[in-house]
Amino acid sequence: MNMSTDKSKLTESLYNKDDVCILLPVLNEESSIGQVVEEFVEMGFTDILVYDGNSTDKTREIAENAGAKVIIQSGKGKGQAMIEAFELIEKKYIVMLDGDGTNLPSEVDIVLEPVVSGRADHVIGNRIEKRAPGAFTKLNLFGNNMINLFYRIAFKSNLRDTLTGYHAFTSESIKELDLKEKGFVIETEMIAECHIKEQRVEEVFTTYLPRKDVVETKLHPIKDGYRIIRAVYTYSRFYNPLFFFGIWAFPFFAAFLFFILLSVILRFDQFYLSVFLTLSLFSLIATLQFILTGALADIVARLHRKTYKSVKKISK
Repeated sequence: MNMSTDKSKLTESLYNKDDVCILLPVLNEESSIGQVVEEFVEMGFTDILVYDGNSTDKTREIAENAGAKVIIQSGKGKGQAMIEAFELIEKKYIVMLDGDGTNLPSEVDIVLEPVVSGRADHVIGNRIEKRAPGAFTKLNLFGNNMINLFYRIAFKSNLRDTLTGYHAFTSESIKELDLKEKGFVIETEMIAECHIKEQRVEEVFTTYLPRKDVVETKLHPIKDGYRIIRAVYTYSRFYNPLFFFGIWAFPFFAAFLFFILLSVILRFDQFYLSVFLTLSLFSLIATLQFILTGALADIVARLHRKTYKSVKKISK
């Protein structure tokens, strides 16, 4: 018996599979959903919830025949489906993954272990390190790396794959999060909310497989990439206001240096000298204002997180 099998057996001994809900948000995944559900059934999971975004193919029928409970979401978008599902799930632990066959159900214990052992509130499966050849296009891999780098800077985090669809968390932890995003940004919002709410987030390595040829990705690399970056920046104001306001300080500081340089070059022209010195002074004041605002907001944010953590500890 190898080490991974030993670890899997140890993880299984830490929880009852009847306490776990497997959540699969899907849309037109008839080519893969059956196999995904069947694998979880074979492993002994009894609560497999397929939340369907009004598929036009045979996704619902195949999922039900394989042993899953199927619910049709009332609205549109992956985020809306997840928020709706979270309100219905009552199990102690929740494992969420994509139903397109890119995630391995057999790695569920790897994702669950930090949660059931009490080491983490939320676990994400890092797809980057163990990706199969062809799982990412060059554009998608580049976009993922850039977004993850931006997230690490904004949230002072060491997470390498914030866009993964493989998650495990407790129902208690998910109820603490204030989730509003309706589309693919929901996964980024979840992780950002975990940091804002001072939850323990851990990352584990999971395999990522190429999509089947008949399955088309619903993620638009440019449009959705922009939305995710904008969301990361927006959420950072609650966790790292100095970063949020500091970004705006950079262009004004660059303008300050530019106008100072022009003032030196045109120092013999009294009119241009006064104009550029005025503009440089304005840019410097704006730079200092953004930095000062960010610093003050950062103090308030830290105090708020500390208070929230204390209240949470007392309530428990």
